[in-house]
Amino acid sequence: MNIFKSLIQDLDLEWEFVDGSIVKAHQHSTGAASKNDEAIGKFVAGNTTKIHITADSYGLPIDFIITGGEVHDCKVAPEFIMQLPKSDYVIVDKGYDKEELHEVIKQKSLIPIISRKSNSTIGNGDMDWCLYKYRHLVENVFARVKHFRAIATRYDKLKRNYASMVAMACSLMWLPI
Repeated sequence: MNIFKSLIQDLDLEWEFVDGSIVKAHQHSTGAASKNDEAIGKFVAGNTTKIHITADSYGLPIDFIITGGEVHDCKVAPEFIMQLPKSDYVIVDKGYDKEELHEVIKQKSLIPIISRKSNSTIGNGDMDWCLYKYRHLVENVFARVKHFRAIATRYDKLKRNYASMVAMACSLMWLPI
């Protein structure tokens, strides 16, 4: 994790993109002899883990956290967004559409770009759809991270080992080619 943090330089923090993606956990990844939460949750599809990643305007990962697959994005987003560096905009998908999250983002003096759900009474009148379309940058981070077999299917029993693999994959994106 320290290598990943040391490689992050020259961030373009005009925009920050936040998203989460579920990863299937192999059946043998459960059952660690540990008293800690190992971030493997029971979900409809079986054992799963969720990776929450933030990307900058260049589409490079800034930070990530790992939770169980059953944890909803809105549960971890307020704390995750508060620990991110200062930017101008925070762009997330409609899974994050919760008024409390809008308030947390505004408290940090950021502009939230969150598509409202179809049953919302507020609507999307103030939505910047052009900026919202750049959300593919964080999706591209997930596509690149999941090229690694150890991340696409979680085999590690311990959360720290799995987080180390995710950090290594994110570090490779920051290395100049």
